[in-house]
Amino acid sequence: MSTDVIDDAQWDTIETTHDGYVGRITLDRADAMNTFSTELATDLDDALRAFDEMADVRAIVVDGAGRAFSAGIDLSEHADYETKAEYEAWVAVMEEPFVTLTEMRTPVIAAVHGHAAANGIGLVAACDLAVAAEETKFGATAPKVGLFCMGPAVPLMSSLTQKRCLELLLTGDLIDSETALDWGLVNRVVPEGEHREAAMELASTIASKSPVAVQMGKQAFYEMTELEYDEALDYSNERFAELCTTADAHEGIEAFLGGEPLGADEWPSE
Repeated sequence: MSTDVIDDAQWDTIETTHDGYVGRITLDRADAMNTFSTELATDLDDALRAFDEMADVRAIVVDGAGRAFSAGIDLSEHADYETKAEYEAWVAVMEEPFVTLTEMRTPVIAAVHGHAAANGIGLVAACDLAVAAEETKFGATAPKVGLFCMGPAVPLMSSLTQKRCLELLLTGDLIDSETALDWGLVNRVVPEGEHREAAMELASTIASKSPVAVQMGKQAFYEMTELEYDEALDYSNERFAELCTTADAHEGIEAFLGGEPLGADEWPSE
């Protein structure tokens, strides 16, 4: 395993840890319910990119400190700007992590509790997987303050049916974790207080598999969602053929056929 290290002191609004093959990013503006300030959005994006470059990080968990995962954008920053161009530049920073999450190789799992509202629900939808505590509330709540969750709508459209997505966006109402599970916004609901452990276990399961296969597979998935059906199949064939030439595929198949599948520490990509 490599010894890549992130200097946690470089960020003021998040905390990072690295356990085995799993990186963890904790949103750490607990007094503000982890709302997205410009600084938090930038710190989160930088940390995601830093972990994605680490050879010994195969999965990442994002959670929130305090009472909530994230209650959206820090609206106190609204008064700092006046023109359309200024607001556009401001919100672009807020949504940059949503772009990064689909571009990076490493799978990211949201561990959600308390509230995930506005940009918070957008972050849940943008992550590859999500685990929620039982009492969590989710909502695209911006219409309550004269705004609209246009940025969060983009990842939400990929997670929900059109009718479900529009119900959240137009009403601004909150849904509970079981509804979020039923609608496909989260993968699992666990007892209160167990969301981080459950997300870490899911991340460890991913991290035990071939790093090359998982990373190439995630990148291919997001590419294929943008293609027409036949084009997606052609693209998948090309990427699968490339994966077949890797050491992970050769050694992984040999080990499987020999009755002893490779463990997390045995993949040749390490």
